[in-house]
Amino acid sequence: MAKQYQLLNADGTTYLSAEPGAYGGHRRTRIYGRLDCRSALLWIGKGRYIKHRVFFCDAEAARDAGYRPCSVCLPDDYTRWRSASADV
Repeated sequence: MAKQYQLLNADGTTYLSAEPGAYGGHRRTRIYGRLDCRSALLWIGKGRYIKHRVFFCDAEAARDAGYRPCSVCLPDDYTRWRSASADV
């Protein structure tokens, strides 16, 4: 049986995928970023991030689920998000 990965949909429900998520997020802070993000890896290393970790197939799915880009690993996306949020 092929490995299954649990990913989060835009509506907040989870689904199984044969492909791993391309982005990780934190359910409480509603921030998403790259899987190699140094900030996330620091918290994971301290054991404080893991139980609230979620995964997305792509950045669009993360944004559609209400998550914002990480300012550390996605600075350009974060700047665009922040500018758009200020316009509202």
